[in-house]
Amino acid sequence: MTKVDKTKRFSEVFLFLLLSCTFQGIHCELVLSPAGHTVVNAEAGRNVTLAVSFSGATDPVVAWFMKDVTVVTWNIGFTSPNIAENKRNVLRLEPNGSLTFVNVPLEYSSNYTFEITKAGLKQASTTFTLNVFEIIQNVTLRLEPDLAIEGTDRFMLEYSMSQGVVQQQTWFYNGREIQTNSNYSKHKSLVILRPTRSDTGQYSVFLTNPFGSVTTYMNVTVLYGPEEPKIQARPAQPFYISGDSLLLSCLGEGSPKPSIEWIFGGQNILRSGVLNLTNVKTSQGGDYTCMLLNELTKDQSQISFTLDVYERPSENPLCSVQSVNNNVDLQYHCQWSGGTPQARLYFPELDNSKSGLGNLSLTVNASENLDGRTFTCLTEHPIEKNKCNITASSPLKFLPTVQTTVNYAGKIVVSIHCVSEASPSAVVLWSRGSEAVTNGTTHQISSNTTQLQIRDYNVSNFLLQNYTCTCKNPLGGQRREIQLRGPSISNSSLFPNQDGTILTLTWEVPHYSVVTGFDIQMKGPDLQSKSRYDAQSKGNSNGFQTIQRKPGSARIADVFDLNPKLTYRFQVIPKALRTDGEPSEVHRIGPGEGLSGPAIAGLAAGIPCSLLFLLLLAFFIYWCVYYHKNRSRQTRYPVSRAVEKAIPTQTDSTPHNLLTGGLKAPPDYNRFQQTPSERSVALPSFVPPPPVRVATTV
Repeated sequence: MTKVDKTKRFSEVFLFLLLSCTFQGIHCELVLSPAGHTVVNAEAGRNVTLAVSFSGATDPVVAWFMKDVTVVTWNIGFTSPNIAENKRNVLRLEPNGSLTFVNVPLEYSSNYTFEITKAGLKQASTTFTLNVFEIIQNVTLRLEPDLAIEGTDRFMLEYSMSQGVVQQQTWFYNGREIQTNSNYSKHKSLVILRPTRSDTGQYSVFLTNPFGSVTTYMNVTVLYGPEEPKIQARPAQPFYISGDSLLLSCLGEGSPKPSIEWIFGGQNILRSGVLNLTNVKTSQGGDYTCMLLNELTKDQSQISFTLDVYERPSENPLCSVQSVNNNVDLQYHCQWSGGTPQARLYFPELDNSKSGLGNLSLTVNASENLDGRTFTCLTEHPIEKNKCNITASSPLKFLPTVQTTVNYAGKIVVSIHCVSEASPSAVVLWSRGSEAVTNGTTHQISSNTTQLQIRDYNVSNFLLQNYTCTCKNPLGGQRREIQLRGPSISNSSLFPNQDGTILTLTWEVPHYSVVTGFDIQMKGPDLQSKSRYDAQSKGNSNGFQTIQRKPGSARIADVFDLNPKLTYRFQVIPKALRTDGEPSEVHRIGPGEGLSGPAIAGLAAGIPCSLLFLLLLAFFIYWCVYYHKNRSRQTRYPVSRAVEKAIPTQTDSTPHNLLTGGLKAPPDYNRFQQTPSERSVALPSFVPPPPVRVATTV
């Protein structure tokens, strides 16, 4: 309001009061009223006036009070205004009694009372409210405490500003005004009671005064967790096989997002939510722990996952049976070693109540009903079920084998093997005659008892020795006798090649013959000259020479560089050191050596006989031809069909001699039956034969 306006208004009020007093006379009294609003809002640093108007008396005494403190007094018309010393730079009293604030500061916000008094008149007063405001600037929000955590009692939002006076504040959550309730309380700050994760969001405060307004925002995250994590395996399986690959993922909610750490075997192995396991081994099986950590609240949560990595046992299950308790009882054994975990084994038919892990042994009394009976061992492993079978059997009949060698000391060593198929393996007992054979200088029994070695320098000491081997197991036994014999050959053969330059000799040895080597001997015309065998040739009385020597195990010999145009003879002589056995059959090869004397005599006698036989054969052929011609010239008589049937039964086909006695031969009636082409001459006249002759003929 300008000074001219104020003066004009004051004049109007004064004129009104003067007229009122004139009309009322002695009834005049003080009249006071505000010249504007009683509540005045002022911006700090600006001038503002609390305007008043009064009437009813001249030269009254006026005073201004700031609350209850007098700040200005003035006896109008007599003295100058008296302003409190500490407020003279701000307060100024106008001529009409109005109070003006120069550059009003914030601290002058208060209630002001204006009083007017006049002797003999009733006191009058009016009250003003002055609100001094600054423009709101630089408003910020602060969270108390620094972290809002789920489950705590409260957290608070409080605003602050660099300047300004707030006349009204309004709080908002995600754009929606917050009402005071059991969860929220408002004043200069906003208090959230018993916060939860749902209280996370954007908070804002709207501050206003008559000279401006400001809205300030703040995002608040209510921290929580980590909650109990969950572990997922992909692919999800009850167990994994060695060599498989899988992913283990760990999930757990929290704010902020919790950090994840994997622990295996007491050691940290990974800081990630996903654990990639490729080509897993059984050593990687076990408990994997996923630990979640809230980096801000330092809260932790963890969970464990058991990874089962299985491996199939190696190979296949093995079943066996053996003799125990001095070869009296049978022990059935089943084994499927290795694998993770170990396989469970059991013999359901023997004893269903007993089982083993990886190995199982059951001992039973040997009896006849077990001989040849098959039992099955069932094996169970998480990866695979399997089985194996075992059959216990008594020893079968067998044939001992004999092998002869010469040891380093020059002794003949005869090895007798007695092996009988049996389950469990049979134990072999040796005897010579009626005495048991034990280990010594002459006899040596192998550790598995299946072989007996007899050592001596002279082969004659081996002969006529009757050895017996007995194979036994809990289910029975078999025995065989061995009668050793001297060096001999049972059969031999010779096979030349197509050209006759190479031949192969083969031979066999009787089963119990003691043989340490063989001499391959040859006899032939080429032995008079040097040959490839001269260096080792050895002659004998019958003209054979040794061309090769073979060990006792040999059964074949090859002879090379033979002349196919010459004749050779071969034989094989068995030997026991220096003792020779009977030679084999003599085999011959070559074109031959000419005819012997008996052969020539046979030929001399055979040639005349052969010539005589040829002459007789020629005479016989000639007679047959001649006879056939004579028969074809005989006259053919007509005969009835009945007679024709009877003729083949006659043994003599020649005409009877009685019919030709001094008479002509009867005509050939068969010629009448010939075709015209067969008739070369005219037919003779027909003369019936005499009845007697006919009868005789019949």
